[in-house]
Amino acid sequence: MATSLEAGERRRWWWSRRDALEIFGIWAVFTVLLIIFSLTVPRALMGEPASTTMRAVETTFIVFTVAASPVAALVWAIALYSLLRWRRKGDWTPDLDDDGDAIRGNRTAVGLWIGVSSALCLFLLVWGLAAMQAAATPTSARNPLVVEVTGNQWVWTFKYPGEGGGIETNQLYLPIHRDVVFKVTSDDVIHSFWVVEMGIKVDANPGQITTTETTPERIGVFNVRCAELCGLLHADMETTANVVTPAQFNTWVQAHQAASQASAQGSAP
Repeated sequence: MATSLEAGERRRWWWSRRDALEIFGIWAVFTVLLIIFSLTVPRALMGEPASTTMRAVETTFIVFTVAASPVAALVWAIALYSLLRWRRKGDWTPDLDDDGDAIRGNRTAVGLWIGVSSALCLFLLVWGLAAMQAAATPTSARNPLVVEVTGNQWVWTFKYPGEGGGIETNQLYLPIHRDVVFKVTSDDVIHSFWVVEMGIKVDANPGQITTTETTPERIGVFNVRCAELCGLLHADMETTANVVTPAQFNTWVQAHQAASQASAQGSAP
């Protein structure tokens, strides 16, 4: 009878035992450290966002990492404590009768685990769906810049149909703070249009047009790459995205329009 009562007390008050309290302390420390890591290191590694899309990607990454921190901390805390305090030492052989009660038989622990895990998964699901909906919502800007992106083995071609219709170049120029609509396709195999610092990454499929949008937020020169293995010179399928002021963009457009007109006149019979 006494043994049954003691076992019942152990099952009921397992969280008040010394080892449980020590694990909880380690978990709390790891959780704080991981949250600090999540708020600082990813942002530093990814750098300053160059567009609204990259800012949303960075925010989602940080939120998901922070949300996962308590779970990772619990796994690490139990693993560390097991290695330091519960590992076998010397010639001692553990007795199976000395093993603790299975935690799956404790309703409090199981209920807490299911409740916290469900809440965490629901939060991540809602956040992810909201982020996807925001990314899929067409821009409401009255005058977005439309850029037609075409992938070819092994070069990117950019056309600006709304800027005179005759601009075609292998370098991407964008004005800062103006909404941009990319219409992406391919002339041969599947490519992947990736503007690294802007968080734009979309497949370029032959015979299809995929639309994606962003708004440049930082002046500079950024990387454009192909993220889909597309043949022998896939690694060389690179160019630059140049984000400039509106005045500089207008000057660039006028220069390309003049060059196109001169080329057309020169080729005329």
